[in-house]
Amino acid sequence: MTPTTPIPADLAPAPSDREAGYALLAELAGPASATALGGLDALAPGFPDWIVTSLFGGTYQRPGLALRDRQVANLAALTALGGVEPQLADHVRYSLRIGLTPEEITEVMVHLAPYVGLPKALAGLRVATATYAEAATAGAGSATTATAPTEAPKEQA
Repeated sequence: MTPTTPIPADLAPAPSDREAGYALLAELAGPASATALGGLDALAPGFPDWIVTSLFGGTYQRPGLALRDRQVANLAALTALGGVEPQLADHVRYSLRIGLTPEEITEVMVHLAPYVGLPKALAGLRVATATYAEAATAGAGSATTATAPTEAPKEQA
C-alpha cells in the first residue's frame, strides 16, 4: 500500500500572473521598475522575468496579507538575513512608496534587535538611513524628507 497525502479541498492554486507581477513591480519601484533588476538579464537570461512572475506575480498576489504587511515582513526578513543590502534598500524604497513612514520602517529595524541581534538591526538602520537620504535628495516627498534620521546609527560594543 502506497501512502498518500490528500490535497485539501480548499487549497487555492498558486497564482502566477506575469502581467500582474510587472504591474506590481511598477507600483512598488515607480520609474525605476525598468532597471529594478539591473543588468541581471544579460548575466542570467530569463531570471529577472522568473523573479517578477513568481514573486510579484505569484507570492505577492496571494490573499491574506495587505501589501503594507508584506513589505513589513520583507523588511524584517531581509534585515534578519543580513548581507543583502541592495535588496533591503529596494524594499525600504518600496515601503516608502506605498506609504510606510520612515518612523515605521525605523521601528521595524529597532524592534528586530532582540530577535536578530544588534549588529543586523544596526546594519538595517544604516541601509534605511542611506535610503532616506537618497529619497530626500531625489525629492521623494516632504513626508519622507521631514522625518528621515539625519545620521547613521553608530555601532556600540
